[in-house]
Amino acid sequence: MDVAMLGLGRMGANMARRLLRGGHRVVLWNRTYERAVELARESAGAPGADGGRAEAVRELADVPRALPAPRSVWLMLPHGAPTDAAIDTLVPHLEAGDVVIDGGNSFYKDDIARAERLAQYGIRYLDVGTSGGVWGLEQGYCLMVGGERVAFEQAEALLRTLAPAGGYVHAGGSGAGHFVKMVHNGIEYGLMQAYAEGFEILRAAPWPLDLAAIAAVWNQGSVVRSWLLELVADAFRKDADLAGIEGYVEDTGEGRWTVSQAIEAAVPAPVIALSLFARFRSRQPDSFGARVLAALRNEFGGHAVRVREGGPDGAS
Repeated sequence: MDVAMLGLGRMGANMARRLLRGGHRVVLWNRTYERAVELARESAGAPGADGGRAEAVRELADVPRALPAPRSVWLMLPHGAPTDAAIDTLVPHLEAGDVVIDGGNSFYKDDIARAERLAQYGIRYLDVGTSGGVWGLEQGYCLMVGGERVAFEQAEALLRTLAPAGGYVHAGGSGAGHFVKMVHNGIEYGLMQAYAEGFEILRAAPWPLDLAAIAAVWNQGSVVRSWLLELVADAFRKDADLAGIEGYVEDTGEGRWTVSQAIEAAVPAPVIALSLFARFRSRQPDSFGARVLAALRNEFGGHAVRVREGGPDGAS
């Protein structure tokens, strides 16, 4: 099957590689054209037994011309304005029956609006929540798909190649795919925070515990076993104290959207909300709020206050 992959970051490039290995012809576009050329050369130099063909295209507007109708155009771009701008560029060059697929981390309400707008031109739209990270190339991607059934069936050959067996689902109408992925990431926040807190308690134990060994044994029949726990064990084997990693944790936006959706739907989600706030706290090495707490304890109870080196403003 012919498909265009737009956006060749870590996820997009590996998805293109998996499609090529599956025998598909992939038109490659990236904001930095050299990246598309590099990936096309890579695929030509090492084709698999069922290897497909890759073609790099410089201009985004030329992508539809490189595909036979009905076209399948898969976007792996930052959510919001970059994705909308790419779709706006493509629309004049697409035709009725073509399908635009957004596999990035878009907000589900944006998907609903895009699907309605594209439908005016007879262009189909799929929102695909994509999970798998850097491991997806070899193990496959978990795909949660929203959109009309006819569009889903039109792209199913691609989904089947990208996902492991049983690894994709038509979740519902437009927006459903990214909605499910949004909640998936909210759950992920909570799981990661629970593991982080648990291992910090273990590290503070009266004994010098082997955290890598504990993580490994918990994955053998324990009720807390998971792929995340396998990754924790790998991380501890590489660096038992994680000394080479700064405790600064970003968020992609989906955790915030999940908490916002919980508020909108009046659904209690304290674990996910607190895990999101813990990520915010990780970015504050010297939190003003924590200093307020320390000052209050000192004011009402006379508790000792630790003064930063260099005086009140921290200057040295």
